[in-house]
Amino acid sequence: MLNPRSPQMDSSTGQTREAGQEGISMSRHSTKLFLLALIVVSFALLCIPTVSNAQVGVMITIGPPPLPVYEQPLCPGDGYIWTPGYWAYGDDFDDYYWVPGTWVLAPEIGFYWTPGYWGWGGDRFVFYDGYWGPQIGFYGGINYGFGYFGDGYVGGRWDNGHFFYNRSVSNINITEIHNVYNTTIENRSDNHVSYNGGNGGVSARPTPQQEAAARERHIPPVAAQTKHMQAARAEPQLRASVNHGKPAIAATSRPGDFKGSVVAAREAGGSYTPVANRGGNEPARATGNENGSKPAGHVRDLPPAERPAAPNTGDPKLDKKYQQQQDKQYAKQQQERQKLSQQQEKEDAKIAKHASDAQKQQVEQRHQQQTQQLQQRHQQQQQQMQQRVQSAPRAPAGGRPPR
Repeated sequence: MLNPRSPQMDSSTGQTREAGQEGISMSRHSTKLFLLALIVVSFALLCIPTVSNAQVGVMITIGPPPLPVYEQPLCPGDGYIWTPGYWAYGDDFDDYYWVPGTWVLAPEIGFYWTPGYWGWGGDRFVFYDGYWGPQIGFYGGINYGFGYFGDGYVGGRWDNGHFFYNRSVSNINITEIHNVYNTTIENRSDNHVSYNGGNGGVSARPTPQQEAAARERHIPPVAAQTKHMQAARAEPQLRASVNHGKPAIAATSRPGDFKGSVVAAREAGGSYTPVANRGGNEPARATGNENGSKPAGHVRDLPPAERPAAPNTGDPKLDKKYQQQQDKQYAKQQQERQKLSQQQEKEDAKIAKHASDAQKQQVEQRHQQQTQQLQQRHQQQQQQMQQRVQSAPRAPAGGRPPR
């Protein structure tokens, strides 16, 4: 960071006042330049599209089942916010599974939950992760119910550091929770479609306000939500091929509690044909395996990382700059791969003798998820670097690069 300083006056040498003033003037000029550059950089960062609400988890070619019809369980206490149920996808058993809706404590005062959703990406379905933030963002226009009717959230609101529940939408025990209000909301849609775009999907698009919300500070799903999803993944009865779109555990009062206050689906949201993906007909997923092959379970199973092609903008100095950035990124990615690989091998050795089969399976699933996330993150970084190089000004033949 620049740190401009005015030159010190030296009384012993009798430095002239003009020289000192000239140094101060240059210092002020440098400070102005620094502030101007800071403003430009800040503006540029704000203009970069955020991907915080578009983290690709899994990509498949067959859409999820319709959303089941179920009742909302009673809110367990003050400060809990409803997070609707959704269909996730299990790579290891190649099937959709239902993640029950549940009440979750907000990670911060003033934060709301923007649900994740499935969207058609042109040749396959992509899941966009949900997140916590000060505003409700875009969640595909999906009608999840209970206040999430496709646009925003009307099940409650924050007011002076307290969350107030809308009794007409949220299932609240008013003898225990007194911060309530009653605003009638008319849900005019009986649509149970669970994905955006594609054949038969919801056609909603994000508004400017939702796009602005996507650029705000976010918090990913909290630990309770992650454990809740993992517990749902381990329940065979929640798989679409077993429940045919009508899960026995459609919602719970608390995350991960599948035996307490559990609500079963009243009916399926529509007809559904289970994914026919066995016997060599496995759908492609976002793991870099375009042929639909099984994703890598460990970092050691990944193919060696290839160095990116040398930049060629026509400007040797600019090419050198980009080459240094590519080398730095490549070295960092190699370190991350090595670190995660060592961690996975250490955990494998630890559970090899003393862990149960169920524990081993959980560790394997976690390693597979870690490996996929690492691979996807590195691919995104490489794509961003390539886009930066490709968008650089090209030098005309026989001349200097344009300014």
